[in-house]
Amino acid sequence: MIMSSPNQTTVKYNASIYPTEDMCMEARAGYLEAFESKTAEYKRTMKTEAFCIPFESFPVIGMTSPVGA
Repeated sequence: MIMSSPNQTTVKYNASIYPTEDMCMEARAGYLEAFESKTAEYKRTMKTEAFCIPFESFPVIGMTSPVGA
């Protein structure tokens, strides 16, 4: 999942790896729900979006955990 916050002064992009696309979509929904629960003032100053990008990969050692790396 790639998260973008382009109007921030420091970290503008962040990424997490999930073993399945479904896990990524669940994490994305949680991330956006958390953002929507913030105050209106916070949301006026912080814009964000998150994307799940599926791709085939070589096996990632240790990627058995159900949470992002």
